[in-house]
This record gives sequence, C-alpha cells and structure tokens, in this order.
Amino acid sequence: HTISLGVARGIEYLHNGCSMKILHFDIKPHNILLDENFNPKVSDFGLARLCPADNSIVSLTAVRGTIGYMAPELFYRNVGTISYKADVYSFGMLLMEMASRRKNLNALAEQSSQIYFPFWVYDQLQDGREITIENDTNQETKLAKKMMIVALWCIQTKPDDRPPMDKVLEMLEEKNGDLEMPNKPYLYAQDQTAEDAIDDDSTSSSWSSNVH
Repeated sequence: HTISLGVARGIEYLHNGCSMKILHFDIKPHNILLDENFNPKVSDFGLARLCPADNSIVSLTAVRGTIGYMAPELFYRNVGTISYKADVYSFGMLLMEMASRRKNLNALAEQSSQIYFPFWVYDQLQDGREITIENDTNQETKLAKKMMIVALWCIQTKPDDRPPMDKVLEMLEEKNGDLEMPNKPYLYAQDQTAEDAIDDDSTSSSWSSNVH
C-alpha cells in the first residue's frame, strides 16, 4: 500500500506538479524502481509527452505503451480522447496486480471467469464476497480490497469515468468508510470493430462521482 501511494504521488506530480503536464504513457511494473528504502520512482520517459497544464488532450500518430496496461482509447477513438487519463488507466492495472499479487490476464485459469482478473474481482466485491490473499492479515486484506476498488475506478473503459490522480490519491489515503463501487469495466469498445471505432469522433469531459 505504501509503494502504491508513492507511485500515485509520482504520477500525480507529473500531471499537476510541473508547469507542463507530463503524460508518461508507459506505467507498468518494469518502469517502477525502488530505492534502498523501498521508495518507488517512476522511470523510463521514452514514450512521454508534454502538454499545456490547461489542456491535457494530445494527438498521437501511433499507439504507444505496453499491452496489458494501455488504455482503450489508445486503440478505440470512440471510447474517448487521449489525455492524462491514459496514465490513470495504466496505474489502475498496475494497482490491481499489486493488490492481488498476480497478473491481470491469465489464459490458463481453471475458470473462464478468472481469465481477466479485474472482472472476477468486480463480481466478488459486487456480490459482497471476501477476497482472501494467502498469508495476509485482516488489516492487509482490507487494504487490498481498498486498492482493488480504487483500481476498478482507474480502469473504467471511458476516460471520463476515471478519476484524476489527485482523487486517486485521496481514495487510497481514505481511512474511514467504504469506497463506492464503480461500474463494471469492459475490455473494449462494445458492439464495434476496431476499424469502426477509429472512424468515430468523441469528446471528453471531467470525471465526477460521489466517492465516500
């Protein structure tokens, strides 16, 4: 949980702490380095883009990032415009793996419902079932649950539905009360092929939700 907070603070600084927004576009485990005190550092800015602080929408000529952590709007234009919310999505995928200690995609899962782990997590939490992680204490299990709910917010398919990183930090630091569950995310632009999606236009608006 401490490491996830550090990563979130790092990304939030990139988005809001400089005169220009820095969009990383490749948040993944290999790009998070730990120092001798296990403080995380966001690294590898080879795919990063700068944009004005008051306008975070960018135009890309090619898809960038790592499969498994890339936001859907990088593939499907009808999902939403490309902005800092792509980093929020990537952080959510990373956060889910940190909380569960397993990869999000497992093609060898015994049950089809567990092939894409975030779907299984959502169904478990929505049905009020406990998600147990081996060797975790009760407090660690509660923290993992909170991290998973925050991750589900971050990996909402439409960028508009994802919180900005300052809100993500606020949710991760929340001490009291349960977080509100988001809608169930889906993997791709529903009912459209990639070719159709690329031909569509879309607009973006700010995220708003009552998260307690």
